[in-house]
Amino acid sequence: MASEEKARAAGVHTLSLDGQGKLRLTGVVDVTSFDETLVALETTKGMLAVRGEGLHVERLCLENGELTLIGEVRAMEYDDNMLTRGGWLARFFG
Repeated sequence: MASEEKARAAGVHTLSLDGQGKLRLTGVVDVTSFDETLVALETTKGMLAVRGEGLHVERLCLENGELTLIGEVRAMEYDDNMLTRGGWLARFFG
């Protein structure tokens, strides 16, 4: 098993932000929604919302659980209840 596959199977999730312009993530399971101001995704450690301006997916490989975003990152928030009743993402799409 490759090291990336082992990390994903173990639930490893990393986040690296270069300045405010480039965000690299591992442990990404799915991207539930995205636009230039909000990227909502599921990670091995729960739901994550990335807010900013001019956000674009530079690289996405769900097979390896990797995502790279570029743009101005202003906030990141983890929330295990985003998709459940009452969570902000449920209200956004409800």
